[in-house]
Amino acid sequence: MDDFRKNLQDLVRARFPILYIISWEERRVIDEIEAALTPAEADPASKKKRPVFVWKSTTGMCGSSVSGENTKDKLAALDFIGNHNESAVFVLCDFHVFLGTPGRAEFPVIRKLRDLAEQIVSGNAAKTIVLIAPQLVLPSELQKDVTIVDFALPDETEIRATLRKLIETNGQSGLAVDLSEEHENQLIGAALGLTLREAENAFALAMVKDGRLDAQDIPIIQKEKSQIIKKTGVLETVDSDFSIDDVGGLENLKEWLRKRAKSWHASAKRYNLAAPKGVLITGVPGCGKSMTAKAVSSMWGMPLLRLDVGKIFSGLVGSSEENMRTAIKTAEAIAPSILWIDEIEKGFSGVGSNSDGGTSTRIFGTFLTWMQEKTKPVFVIATANRIESLPPEFLRKGRFDEIFFVDLPTVGEREDILRLHLRKRLTDPEISRDIMADPGRFEDCVKHLAALSEGFVGAEIEQVVVSGLFEAFHEDRALMLRDLERAIEYTVPLSKTQAEQIAALRRWANERAVMAALPEEASPYATVTTDSPGDIASARGGRRIDWRE
Repeated sequence: MDDFRKNLQDLVRARFPILYIISWEERRVIDEIEAALTPAEADPASKKKRPVFVWKSTTGMCGSSVSGENTKDKLAALDFIGNHNESAVFVLCDFHVFLGTPGRAEFPVIRKLRDLAEQIVSGNAAKTIVLIAPQLVLPSELQKDVTIVDFALPDETEIRATLRKLIETNGQSGLAVDLSEEHENQLIGAALGLTLREAENAFALAMVKDGRLDAQDIPIIQKEKSQIIKKTGVLETVDSDFSIDDVGGLENLKEWLRKRAKSWHASAKRYNLAAPKGVLITGVPGCGKSMTAKAVSSMWGMPLLRLDVGKIFSGLVGSSEENMRTAIKTAEAIAPSILWIDEIEKGFSGVGSNSDGGTSTRIFGTFLTWMQEKTKPVFVIATANRIESLPPEFLRKGRFDEIFFVDLPTVGEREDILRLHLRKRLTDPEISRDIMADPGRFEDCVKHLAALSEGFVGAEIEQVVVSGLFEAFHEDRALMLRDLERAIEYTVPLSKTQAEQIAALRRWANERAVMAALPEEASPYATVTTDSPGDIASARGGRRIDWRE
């Protein structure tokens, strides 16, 4: 928290009248304020520590032996600040409820705060008002007088101190601790993104489960964190048991991801490599874009957070912007992490219109700026079905490392997808005996079905297997090849129902995106060995698209 303390010291010494700190952790914020206001740092000239007064509606203004009984009223508290003739810092908790929203704001409070801001700037006593609230509520009248101060969630050092204090406190009562340094780091990493109290509660729950604290408790912390993250209303953790090998095809995209799997480690610093920003995956619906996002989480061993852009927007003025800041802050707090935004074009469809007073544009601008300038290792995976709906600035280089296009699967990819789903579901020997009688029979069936399913997307191929199994289940018999053939025959694929949209997508991607699938000739990301300049030119043809219209 050194950055916060230094920033606070500078603002106090520069006599910024009103500071606004957004945090749920009142006690932790107050402790940091008091720690920052040491005599030498807060007021070098006087060498005197500035007293800190804390106001709550339940206690009034408390601090320096002052009784708060007569200052429980909000206006009385502000009068106390105005009449105080010495340098001090006044912390007001939950004062945002009086600032309200248009039509409900308590204007005498707003007016009094504006008067105090003017008095503080021009007065002799060095006074500072600090508002602490869990959300930002800032009427337009106060925007020029209030400075928002960032207060980060606990870092690794603070959570480690909390964990070790709990271990020390409970060790005397028989708590068994079996944690290696690696497991302790994993336990602490699992708690990143929580407040100190939430982390302490999660650790305590792990301890009381079996009277032990060991590596087996890491999932408990992760489960507790997932519940707490859901309370943000805009983020949720996604548990993924997908392996990258469960994704059929898309070898070009998978190779790109594999080469960046360790870029978060300290060893990458030897190569002066920055953590990758993210990828935008667009293409035909049902071709594995969302599954890829889940598989990356397993492959890289990083938490996957899904951002629902629709939940960012809410009815309260200013709260939508605060929701976006909360989502970004949470993703950064548990970094390294993966932030997944599914069908991003739907979330930002209102950008550029004035129907919402410019809220969509402001939120989109906040997200773009963060994408461009973020320093924390948060890898963004955005998926889109209608890429043309996105504003052009979203696609500019620097936002994403690469834009991948997922086309209809080739015959080889359809074979991979069929193998995956058939092996996944045909686990009973009695049900699978016709299809999987022997490896040769199985491969013949796969190749035959792949040829029949030309133009099918991955999701449609999966449903072919499901539909065939329902036929077999209904007749209480083994799955037969004809069941799958019939399911293919009765399916009208997206390649026919949305032929025009797919053709438009291909035209867009032909010059603007890299193919997610590996073309037969090679890929710009594959390792190519060749001695011929002509072969090199061919190897770079990974952007070529088979139109197949």
